[in-house]
Amino acid sequence: MKIKSLTIFRILAFLEGISYILLLFVAVPIKYWQGDEQYVKLLGMPHGLLFIGYIALAILISKERNWNTKETGIVLLGSIIPLGTFFVDAKYLKNS
Repeated sequence: MKIKSLTIFRILAFLEGISYILLLFVAVPIKYWQGDEQYVKLLGMPHGLLFIGYIALAILISKERNWNTKETGIVLLGSIIPLGTFFVDAKYLKNS
């Protein structure tokens, strides 16, 4: 069960990271430079759902893998820092 949940978490982390990058570096600049909120609305909801899923699965995985508070905090922090999910994947998930 550990491998399956970890695989799902890695996929979710990747999707959350991509949605965050698109939101921050594509949709928000379009909103402020061109006044078009369409892309923020289009990407905002999926990113929000992926973010919530990432947090929930990160907590479950941390208990499953016996991460200490520091590791859990870094994994959780990775969801709010741009490109953070990719760092988390490389450092904490890829070799597990």
